[in-house]
Amino acid sequence: MSAFGKGLLDGLRVTAVNFFGSYFDKGRKERLFTYQYPEERAPIPENSRTFPFLVADDPNDPVGTIRCTACKICEVECPPKCIYIVMDRDEKGKPRQRPKVFDIDLSVCMQCGICVEVCPFESIKMDNDYEKARYGRFNELVEHLPDLLKPNAYYHRIKPTEAAAVDAKLKAEAEKKAAKAAAAAAAKPPPKPAV
Repeated sequence: MSAFGKGLLDGLRVTAVNFFGSYFDKGRKERLFTYQYPEERAPIPENSRTFPFLVADDPNDPVGTIRCTACKICEVECPPKCIYIVMDRDEKGKPRQRPKVFDIDLSVCMQCGICVEVCPFESIKMDNDYEKARYGRFNELVEHLPDLLKPNAYYHRIKPTEAAAVDAKLKAEAEKKAAKAAAAAAAKPPPKPAV
């Protein structure tokens, strides 16, 4: 028998096993994959990704506790250039370490996750929310800063393993920084008395 015929028969055998097995082998849940959407939803794996969102540490003050410092690394590294950031400034024009404008064009975003990989502050993460359909094609598909902000508790709910590792890393960095500041303060000589 030729290689073509053998491959065809192997394919038909696998199809038949899966087809008839789904009727007779009820213990195999992976073969029964029909969900009555939207009432029933398929479980989403923790490592799945859809569109980016921004993490805020305090749900009561998301803008004040946003991890993003508007460094624009994600904007520069984004392959389709769908991220637009403007740094916030105070009344005197001094820059604040947070974004005033943070927009992501969902019609352009290819969900690659490069923005997450390059973020040094662990502020941008990939969501699991895949229901982003809109009626319009242009401005309706642009997510603005208030839409992108989600609390750290949400991040823990959708990706618990990754969120716990990120929080442990940030806590260790904060403790290291505090210890370094305390050592620098202890090493500083006392001020000389005025004569």
